[in-house]
Amino acid sequence: MLKKSFVAIPILVIASLALFFHLEIHIIDALSLKTVPAYDIHIPILRIIFEPILGLLLYLNRAIYPLQELPIALLWILVFYICLSLFKIFKIASVPYRRQTALRFLGNLPLLIGICFSVFVVILFIGLPNNTIVNNTSDEILVTSHAHTEFSHDGLISQEKMWAWHKRNGFDAFFITDHANHKKTLDFSTQQRNNQFSIDPLIMVGQEHSGSNHMSLLGLNGKFKTKDKPDSLIVNLVHKHGGAVIVNHWFDGKGKDKEFYKDLGVDGFEIENVGKELYYDRTIFKDLKKFCEDNKLLMLGGLDFHGYGRACGIWNAFQIPNWHQMDPDKKENSILEIIRNRDQSRVKVLMYQDRPFYSGKNLLFQPFITVVNYFRTLNFWQVISWTLWLILFQLLWNYRREHFIPMHKRMALAGMLSSLFLIVLGLYYMVRANAVKGYSKVFAEYSSLLLIIGSIFMVYSLGTIYFRFFKKMKKIN
Repeated sequence: MLKKSFVAIPILVIASLALFFHLEIHIIDALSLKTVPAYDIHIPILRIIFEPILGLLLYLNRAIYPLQELPIALLWILVFYICLSLFKIFKIASVPYRRQTALRFLGNLPLLIGICFSVFVVILFIGLPNNTIVNNTSDEILVTSHAHTEFSHDGLISQEKMWAWHKRNGFDAFFITDHANHKKTLDFSTQQRNNQFSIDPLIMVGQEHSGSNHMSLLGLNGKFKTKDKPDSLIVNLVHKHGGAVIVNHWFDGKGKDKEFYKDLGVDGFEIENVGKELYYDRTIFKDLKKFCEDNKLLMLGGLDFHGYGRACGIWNAFQIPNWHQMDPDKKENSILEIIRNRDQSRVKVLMYQDRPFYSGKNLLFQPFITVVNYFRTLNFWQVISWTLWLILFQLLWNYRREHFIPMHKRMALAGMLSSLFLIVLGLYYMVRANAVKGYSKVFAEYSSLLLIIGSIFMVYSLGTIYFRFFKKMKKIN
């Protein structure tokens, strides 16, 4: 029987952290790091209902160093499981029963590793109902200047789902900037302007050019090709046809000096990029910011969305009065005009902030700090959700022996379901890889990885199910 205090204490801790040490979620200006009060956060009702599951996964998704922190968090789960299991094993007096429990523990380890890997895949590849921005201004619109669909070699999302994703995340307009290709985007944009689907959010044509550094070519019209052309000619052609050029994630150190791009005539730089390292070296940040200010170059936030990875966390707020009264062409021209004029006074780079900054030097214990900070961000309804789920957990736990199968059998079933999820996702990626053959490469890469891991995990899970459900075990006296 699970004591009431076992649930009451976590409820009290969660409520105390949320009430007395509350950490407000803000939309901040990336250039000044100050809160922008004209923008709020909307929390989806589905997330609130399933807060203990979705909330934690989404908070981990927004980690500053997700590819490092998520494996560390899952490793800690394994460590706790091993310690708890060993403690239980050594408490058993009967040697035969202790041996049987130890074998179950060893059998559970691969299952737990597979389940943790599946959770990792869910966090990074499945679109969960994340918090979204609320624009309370009357004259600012939200724009993406950097996003990739499945017609880019590294994209995992269709054009239609990309449009729906931007709509759900509060954008008024967005550029699709697939690598080495903008014809597909031009076709998609034309469909929208022919009223084949809603004009909001507005789709605009761009392309990411991989020259000496990646650059977003914005406002393309299909009148020229970029293949095998030098950076200088690319910039001139884009400007000649009324477009604009932004240098992407220059701060990753893979391109040339920023002076080189200024001399090329680019219109600006990304000052932050969600797909790269957020809050990169602040010395480089300040140097790039000052360089842009001194040379009248526009600073934008790069969403760099590929259909997976972090939830939406950056927006460009363009000041454009009477936006909703404009026709699509005028809307696009008003955005491009601000970029070409490099008018920073009419552009804010907005960022989602839900945790204090921390460096990536020592992340071993960061998962514990992350969990504490997560509870600090909860509002009243999220705390209520946690309370109800914990009470439900206590009720189910106390009656589990009478109404539920034993834990070791549940582990086997959870392993099978996790492996099935990996296989289904791998098959879906395989279908999409064939549908966009010659464009996206990552569908095939991830499909192979998921199918191999999922199949091995499925075989192991089915074997475990056989031994735990159907094979008769000798009774231990």
